[in-house]
Amino acid sequence: MTTQFDRRSFLATTAGAALAAATPALAQGGAQGSEDARLRAQLDAMFETLVDDSPEFATRLGLDKDRRAGLKAQLDDESLAARDRRLQRTRDWVRQLRTIDRAKLSQGAKIDYDTVLYVQEQAVYSGDRYKFGSVGRNYSPFVVSQRTGSYQDIPDFLDSQHKVANASDAEANLSRISAFARQMDQDLERLNHDVALGAVLPAFAVPLAIGQMRALREQPAAQTVLVTSLARKTQAANLPGDWAARAEKIVQTEVFPALDRQIAAMEALKAKARPDAGAWALPNGEAYYADAVKSSTTTDYTPDQVHRMGLDQVREITAQIDAILKSQGMTQGSVGQRLAALNNDPKQLYPDTDEGRAQIIADLNQQIAAIYKDLPKAFRTMPKAPVEVRRVPAFIQDGASNGYYQAPALDGSRPGAFYINLKTTADWPRYNLPTLTYHEAAPGHHMQIAIAQENPSIPILRRTGFGNSAYSEGWALYAEQVADEMGVYANDPLGRAGYLQSLLFRAARLVVDTGIHAKRWTRAQATQYMVDVIGYPETRAQREVERYFVSPGQACTYKIGHVVWVKLREDARRKLGSRFQIADFHDAALLYGNMPMTVLERHIADWAAARA
Repeated sequence: MTTQFDRRSFLATTAGAALAAATPALAQGGAQGSEDARLRAQLDAMFETLVDDSPEFATRLGLDKDRRAGLKAQLDDESLAARDRRLQRTRDWVRQLRTIDRAKLSQGAKIDYDTVLYVQEQAVYSGDRYKFGSVGRNYSPFVVSQRTGSYQDIPDFLDSQHKVANASDAEANLSRISAFARQMDQDLERLNHDVALGAVLPAFAVPLAIGQMRALREQPAAQTVLVTSLARKTQAANLPGDWAARAEKIVQTEVFPALDRQIAAMEALKAKARPDAGAWALPNGEAYYADAVKSSTTTDYTPDQVHRMGLDQVREITAQIDAILKSQGMTQGSVGQRLAALNNDPKQLYPDTDEGRAQIIADLNQQIAAIYKDLPKAFRTMPKAPVEVRRVPAFIQDGASNGYYQAPALDGSRPGAFYINLKTTADWPRYNLPTLTYHEAAPGHHMQIAIAQENPSIPILRRTGFGNSAYSEGWALYAEQVADEMGVYANDPLGRAGYLQSLLFRAARLVVDTGIHAKRWTRAQATQYMVDVIGYPETRAQREVERYFVSPGQACTYKIGHVVWVKLREDARRKLGSRFQIADFHDAALLYGNMPMTVLERHIADWAAARA
């Protein structure tokens, strides 16, 4: 799953009636003028600025209306100058936050303070040290790759997020199509800047990115999603006018030329790209990767420690799967080979057809409904927002991850959703589908994110951003474990093997990510390791490995986060003894929202100490 926030978010006092109604009682306790109130005012002011600075996130939150109506016709400024301006603003925020006396804050406000200050200080440190790519919570060294760039983000954004209810909305959509061309040129400006510094994609990734660009460029303009989406929306809104023809002209005269410029730049990059170059090949690459791991995991683990942790856990989990497979009569070959055989068992496969894809989505939705009935065994607080399963749009599936989660709208206008990549149904044998439900929906990402979003005591700044992958991805992996502990696989040993395969996959990621970026593994070497250890089809394993090459450190967040979550629960259980209640722990874990793992460790320790 991927849910990220770099600079985009909302403030209740200026959000409009719908969102204000959805977020009552924002004040956090503490009299006017108290340190809590000072902090809340600062965080709210930061949020106000962030929303005004990001038209795209304003749209995602439904805030591109009223005084912010003009944002609906704009896209984010991705220029070098804008990057520098935001970094200076972050420095200013750090100075302002440090004037607040943490000792005078309430417990909840301390979490708010520690979380936001940690993120801002990390942004300043990383932004000052590395002048290429994006160095938010998860480092992304390449502006344009098979996974990054406006060329793939904006068509999907306009199709899925830009609402059209009237002629003004449709005009704003046209303006954004034009702005898309400008944003691609901003990407190109930063790409050229970064290449001059030595930040160059690995050789295999260049044609992957070009292929995705050409998939958009080589369509007739009238058939691009930029045009067909607007045509569909204006027709549904019964708006007169030839909106499709106007959009087609912008695509033909502005978007396609901008795409041509990007394609030409990427073609030229082939001569500079190095085969299978990991983060070690970047400027100051060894330090860059070490910082990427620390930033993504919000821990102090080194790449060598992560690599050893991965190898140890691969051995432990493999032994557990081995026992299950032997109990099912599967005894020949390595665990990876037996899992591969299971993956290819016709009884486990859905037809690789539209009907087969529809059946996968239907089965996942049914699994969500089933687990919801059992959640009260371990959870006291449930999200109000529903969640549904959707297919990753076909026009981005080649570069997209295998699955990801999209948070619900704060105003209730859009449910939570998890997207599954159905480029081929062979990636999803039946036995490992249930654990995907528990990871992406409930009790995983949807529970964690929606519960926090619906808690008005958390500042809106934190409810819509400032998350980190180790907390969220670690929780989702921990949620898979909770589902297992609740007995969902009691009569389904192969389903439990699928759950353990999920853990094995995340453990293998620790080995592969560090192997690529710290030990100079090749793409073929990393792919073969994934095939041998996990039993995934080579196509799926390679797609994962290609993702790790351009997102150093992020793949480590899942298992490291899981390790920390489990340790914190067991530490609390030992401290509280018979007073420990799993539902209480989950409330303590979720009701305060996403936070760095170092902050979570302190919070859970304080929570347990207060109850001991």
